[in-house]
Amino acid sequence: MNTLFARLTVFLAIAVSTANSVPVWGQCGGLNFNGPTDCDAGLSCFKVNDYYSQCQQGSPESGTTTAQSPAATIPAGALTKITGFGTNPTNIGMYGYRPTTVKSDLGLLVALHYCGGTAQAYYSSTQFKTLADQRGFMILYGQAVNDSNCWDITSKATKTHNGGSDSQGIASAAQYAIANWGINPEKVFVVGSSSGAMMVNVIAATYPDIFKGGAIFAGSAFGCLVSNAPRNPPDPCASGQKTQTAQAWGDLVRGAYPGYNGTYPKLQIWHGTSDPVLNYVNFGEEVKQWTNVHQVSSVATTTLTNSPKQPWTKTSYGTGQVEGYSGSGLGHGLPDSGTEANALNFFGL
Repeated sequence: MNTLFARLTVFLAIAVSTANSVPVWGQCGGLNFNGPTDCDAGLSCFKVNDYYSQCQQGSPESGTTTAQSPAATIPAGALTKITGFGTNPTNIGMYGYRPTTVKSDLGLLVALHYCGGTAQAYYSSTQFKTLADQRGFMILYGQAVNDSNCWDITSKATKTHNGGSDSQGIASAAQYAIANWGINPEKVFVVGSSSGAMMVNVIAATYPDIFKGGAIFAGSAFGCLVSNAPRNPPDPCASGQKTQTAQAWGDLVRGAYPGYNGTYPKLQIWHGTSDPVLNYVNFGEEVKQWTNVHQVSSVATTTLTNSPKQPWTKTSYGTGQVEGYSGSGLGHGLPDSGTEANALNFFGL
């Protein structure tokens, strides 16, 4: 009996050890990290940065690893459907893109299409893929499944941290990439156009703990629209009839994630002055909202014309937490070719 008990005790100890150990590419340390710190057998815990350490094969003393980046499991140079990435209440689609060469300090860009668009269309019609090839970061292209392929930016669920709907599916995909692809969690960013731009605002409000920056190409403030398809029927926000104080706009963001006291993502806001779908008034309301959230003045600290090129005027707020770009005479079809690189420079990708 004593021998049997001893064997059972050893078995349980091994089982507990295995259950509490971290597999390859899993997080094993970092500031404010409270999870297990022991890696599976044959792995060592490598410090990526102050906020993130990761279990890898090799010796942390030598600084070398023998394991290939997990992102290498995705075919290079092609859009690849990603499944099983976690909580996905509305069953949105996610498609990964890996350039042939990726940086060791790997960043992630989540790219969100416009109403009526698809992941494939956004992949083909923007320069983000080409820039990923040049700069060595990963991309996740989202695919909406609502009517007209518009993102859900209006429901209570999508506008609440861990509340469900499209925003939680997008956040889950980003967390999956961090946990499984070797993504540096300090280099996770989101961009979008039109409906996708509005979702960038939603993501920045509801998951500021995951995303470090965003670029909004022709969007509207978080909580502004009442319809996911603003032109059918015409939405007061889309037509520029909804304005509020900076404090009121900021309170909407703060209410999306009650109790959150961390830093919010830095944001670029791009808008054409002749946008026929989302009136240019929305640009100013977004600036008011996010400067309030970042606790900086909504009066620009610097203004640059023809930046990054004609006909854009750049305005900066605070110490760069918010940047605005007004395109004189431009409409709704953003990003304007060549401006994608400017957003990536802002992120540091």
